[in-house]
Amino acid sequence: MSALLSLSVALNAFLLSMAIFNAITIIRPRAQGSQNLSFSILVPCRNEAENVSELVSTLGRLDHPRYEVIFIDDNSTDGTGELLSQAIRNHSFMKVISAAPLPDSWMGKPWALSQGLSHATHEYIVTVDADVRLAPHALSAMDSVLQRTGSDFLSPYPAQIAETLTERIIQPLLQWTWMTTVPLRLAMRSARPSLAVANGQFLFVRRSALVAAGGFNSIQSSVLDDIDVARVLVRGGYKGGVCDGSTIASTRMYTSLEEIRAGYGKSMSKGFGGAFGSLALAIVMAVSGVLPFIYSIAGSSIATAALLLVIASRVVSAISSRSLLIDGLLHPISALFFIYLLIYSNLFHSKITWKGRPL
Repeated sequence: MSALLSLSVALNAFLLSMAIFNAITIIRPRAQGSQNLSFSILVPCRNEAENVSELVSTLGRLDHPRYEVIFIDDNSTDGTGELLSQAIRNHSFMKVISAAPLPDSWMGKPWALSQGLSHATHEYIVTVDADVRLAPHALSAMDSVLQRTGSDFLSPYPAQIAETLTERIIQPLLQWTWMTTVPLRLAMRSARPSLAVANGQFLFVRRSALVAAGGFNSIQSSVLDDIDVARVLVRGGYKGGVCDGSTIASTRMYTSLEEIRAGYGKSMSKGFGGAFGSLALAIVMAVSGVLPFIYSIAGSSIATAALLLVIASRVVSAISSRSLLIDGLLHPISALFFIYLLIYSNLFHSKITWKGRPL
């Protein structure tokens, strides 16, 4: 067991080192933005009635002079389309289009985005989920970042709002997983698709690059549409990645255990390479987060060192993402819950429905 705990120390030291590297080097929007580019914002909406009012209001307050907003009503059954049409009446730069019925070979979000893309007219495509809220200076800030970096695609990672205990246990792991495993600034320069990182909650793509890479047709059956579109772009020779978006965007992805289980259950199995990849990741989470906690209680100094290292990596990630530092103390519980979600995704993926649709 001492060898396993020594491995845990080494692993968690690596995770902390990577978190520190990314926290120091990650691209962040500057206070001074610019207004030189133009943007077509695509917002896929499937049963988003509860988000319509605040969503339209937020997108209507952006301070950039050159943007349009295209809402795609993806065959909603809760009146989303009608509510959107009413909400945008005083915004001439916004439009609502109705998606055609979903073909058998497509997933819902890529299908909606593909139809929105055909209506887009501006230089950059911006995909925004309906539960994301943008600061008024979000486009101006990213206008400057895109010009400064010369990126073909860039994904500002929003601040993740977590209110309930269940949310606070699992949501901070979203950023922590890539903050501690991928050298983000180096990945932006890499030609290896395996290092491509993106977050579809808020994603900027140069329109010409996206079209040349096959548009959203290239990821039509993808559950992990954000990662897969980034990989398609990198294969096409385009560069980009993730930047810090915590000062310009925020989102509350899920509000209940059932939503968390369904949301992660639909994508984790495929995202981590099926059963084999999920098993490997479960072992890593157990070795890095669960075993150190158990053996530190038993008085092991090596285990205590491993536990402190992984908690420190969570704290660094929390500082970078403007989330609660104290939630890092929940990491052993977070790791256990993460393992549970991996198992759930592998066992029940085919039975999960999302937004009223089977996967």
